Amino acid sequence: MNVMAKAEKKISSAFIYFFGSFGGILFGYDIGVMTGALPFLQADWHLENAASLVGWITSAVMFGAIFGGALAGQLSDKFGRRKMILMSAIVFMVFSVLSGVSPDMGEASAYYLIIVRMLLGLAVGAASALVPAYMSEMAPAKARGRLSGLNQTMIVSGMLLSYVVDFLLKDLPGEWAWRLMLGLAAVPALILFLGVLRLPESPRFLLRKGDEAQARKVLSYIRKNPAEIDQELASIKETAKEERQANQKTSWSTLFSGKYRYLVIAGVGVAAFQQFQGANAIFYYIPLIVQKATGQAASSNLMWPIVQGVILVVGSLVYMWIADKFNRRTLLMVGGAVMGLSFILPAVINWMMPNMNPMTIVVFLCIYVAFYSFTWAPLTWVLVGEIFPLAIRGRASGLASSFNWIGSWLVGLIFPIMTASMPQEAVFAIFGIICILGVIFVKTCVPETRGHTLEEIEEQGTNHGQVKASNPEN
Repeated sequence: MNVMAKAEKKISSAFIYFFGSFGGILFGYDIGVMTGALPFLQADWHLENAASLVGWITSAVMFGAIFGGALAGQLSDKFGRRKMILMSAIVFMVFSVLSGVSPDMGEASAYYLIIVRMLLGLAVGAASALVPAYMSEMAPAKARGRLSGLNQTMIVSGMLLSYVVDFLLKDLPGEWAWRLMLGLAAVPALILFLGVLRLPESPRFLLRKGDEAQARKVLSYIRKNPAEIDQELASIKETAKEERQANQKTSWSTLFSGKYRYLVIAGVGVAAFQQFQGANAIFYYIPLIVQKATGQAASSNLMWPIVQGVILVVGSLVYMWIADKFNRRTLLMVGGAVMGLSFILPAVINWMMPNMNPMTIVVFLCIYVAFYSFTWAPLTWVLVGEIFPLAIRGRASGLASSFNWIGSWLVGLIFPIMTASMPQEAVFAIFGIICILGVIFVKTCVPETRGHTLEEIEEQGTNHGQVKASNPEN
């Protein structure tokens, strides 16, 4: 025990924050890898005219993630954030390898890969729920936006890594190319597992389980001021005491009780809008989008995903610079408005100028990605990590993650079907309208959280919910 304690004291805050957010690499790699693998997989298995099957193969991970997020969020309240992140890494490793060794059995191969990727999605969904919750509980209030934004930097770095791997492997024989692209996802999963082995548990989870001494020790790794540690412990303990006094046992119905409804709707709504706005249509299908616009083969357009990946990484770094300088709501509304216009304007220009350069839509998609990268992309996970009260945080984070993945799954599934039956500009215009609806939602339903402790956000939100419950006409 003493040896373990001495080892724990050597853990730096930089190590904790780095590996605490490293799960985003898994999330990002699997979002991006299918972008490059899909053209080779289509050719190898002769799926060029099977839009529905292509949609299912692409979106199977998101379908599994719907359940992975909800399950991991619930289990993390019982077993802890750290243990569940470790379990997610193991599941990710196993099913990444099984994806890469998919047997060639004709049409049955596609169904095998769909099932394996659904199971892989359990780990991806778990990571998307657990990492924001863990990071928000470790980060101090004044830097929570920036440090929680590390999750987004990891996600987009994972995406860029997968795009680069896809590009480097594109000259291999088609069968080997897509298999290696999918199977190499096991490498970052192994790195995550080894790193998280040394991570401490969240101090809020430890206090909730009654281990104040260990919670204080963990806070001493990441807070320099003893007075700050005492103040944070007292604040968390007060919240936990109120929960015990109420003898509250949370259930799914608890999330939408009058006390919590306001914050749950805000967090879940933002998570859902992020995906229904259509970002993953670009990330999954950009080579096919360029192919449809220009007529060039998708397998020769693998430089475009790298361009998108660079924009995403730069945008995530911009976000970390401005995260705690601007209100969350302001960034979401400005970003959503520009994203909506980036989708709608190509349809308007094409209607006014039928001979529009086909690459115009790709330019506008780059503008969309740029604004998405430092607004909705990182802020969704920052809000999901900080907006939910402690009593329901794991379960509510899982629900938000599930709604996010429902949107991601539906976009991944129906986008190839939609573009096969209608112009690309019209499809993106539909997403643009959803972006504008997202701005309206943020304006009317989401509270400001910048600079507030998690306990202050909880008090603000529950007070709002109680006022609404007592004054239903307001």
